[in-house]
Amino acid sequence: MDELRNDVRNEPRDDLVVRTDGLTKRYSDRLAVDGVGMTVRRGEVYGFLGPNGAGKTTTLRMVLGLVRPTAGTATVVGRPAGAADVTARVGALIEGPGFFPYLSGRDNLRALARYRRLGDEEVERVLDLVDLTGRADDRFKGYSLGMKQRLGVAAALLGSPELIVLDEPTNGLDPAGMADMRALVVSLARGGQTVLLSSHLLAEVQEICDRVGVIDQGRLLRESTVAELRGGVTLRVRAEPEDAAIAVAMRLAGDDGVRREKDGSLDLDLAADAAPELARALVAAGLDVHEISARERSLEEVFFEMTGDQHTTKEKVS
Repeated sequence: MDELRNDVRNEPRDDLVVRTDGLTKRYSDRLAVDGVGMTVRRGEVYGFLGPNGAGKTTTLRMVLGLVRPTAGTATVVGRPAGAADVTARVGALIEGPGFFPYLSGRDNLRALARYRRLGDEEVERVLDLVDLTGRADDRFKGYSLGMKQRLGVAAALLGSPELIVLDEPTNGLDPAGMADMRALVVSLARGGQTVLLSSHLLAEVQEICDRVGVIDQGRLLRESTVAELRGGVTLRVRAEPEDAAIAVAMRLAGDDGVRREKDGSLDLDLAADAAPELARALVAAGLDVHEISARERSLEEVFFEMTGDQHTTKEKVS
């Protein structure tokens, strides 16, 4: 998986598939999206992250031309979002798939394909991509949530669109299905298609996305590569007495470079090669040292810190 992801990142991406400038949506007195400026590059997997109600789906709907912005602009493949010549170049699954309940999965896709003047062979291709061929003749109303989600992704892939927008694509899938979906997303980007997805599963985003945008309360807080967002390797320390350990840590890492976790350990903004110096300083101060280890923050930790989520387990030392 990592090899596939790295291959995608090494490909040149000079042109932008999606660009928004000052994108804003207001519903009466509620500001749902506030001046979002995001860029999605060709051939990448872009993760769009945010808490519930942060404005993710509204932003995606404006990118697709389904919702008219109050202010700002959105362009897709160099054209205004929602333009007729753009629609055929974009595939999307937003919120939940909608199909005719009494038609089979295959017939639902055939109806969509014929509307777009695509042949039955294209239907079979996308059914195979989402591993739904064996259940394609079952009626949609009898599908499980995961099967419905697979069919929705298959519909988004019809016609090999340049941009694929997926809102929670692994919703309802079992662990094996989630792994298959991750592999599919990476393979699409490797083949030159661009994937813009939102997901609550931050470990999943960390694994497959090249860049991410974090939105909260309608505002884009940060847009960068996953590696840049997570930052470099830091040092974790557990030593006693704790107050003395904090004093030593702050002397080496600076007043703002030490964070205390709820289990009493300390995270220091120091590179891994500073571990010997740190160990000597702690021992020289007469402390009992239980642990010094290098660690890298997960995307989930960074997300909670940025959005002020209550699940974060760190507090700044003061």
